[in-house]
Amino acid sequence: MNFEKYVEKGNLFLKELAQELGNPDDKEKAGRVLRTVLHVLRRRLTLEESFDLISQLPMCIKAVYIDGWKPSPMPDKTIKTVEDFIHEVLEEDRRAAGKDFGNEEHAKQVIKAVFRVIKRHVSDGEIQDVKGDLPKSLKALWED
Repeated sequence: MNFEKYVEKGNLFLKELAQELGNPDDKEKAGRVLRTVLHVLRRRLTLEESFDLISQLPMCIKAVYIDGWKPSPMPDKTIKTVEDFIHEVLEEDRRAAGKDFGNEEHAKQVIKAVFRVIKRHVSDGEIQDVKGDLPKSLKALWED
């Protein structure tokens, strides 16, 4: 196992996200944002879809996805709309939400940035499967 390679790929992913967020030097913020969005997303996906998604992510990003996870056999169906998703993201990142996500409109743009980067690292077929697991209104977060 080449752990340095895993770290390198994880750092490249975070650097890409930091650039997407407009702060190419702030990988720390990119990491907090990524963790928060992934943790809310995993609550909304089925277990099968979560496993399919993380199978395509870089190893270090997989670790971020599963950190602290208590898998549930059923997705959180209370997250139905973009507004619900944003609210859950802001709750998940309580301590740094204002700094990381700002207001609801800015939070929406940050979430979309995370999803744009994920789309570059995951097959189109898997992205379609993830979107298919979400309510229609949440699919808009995956659009450019």
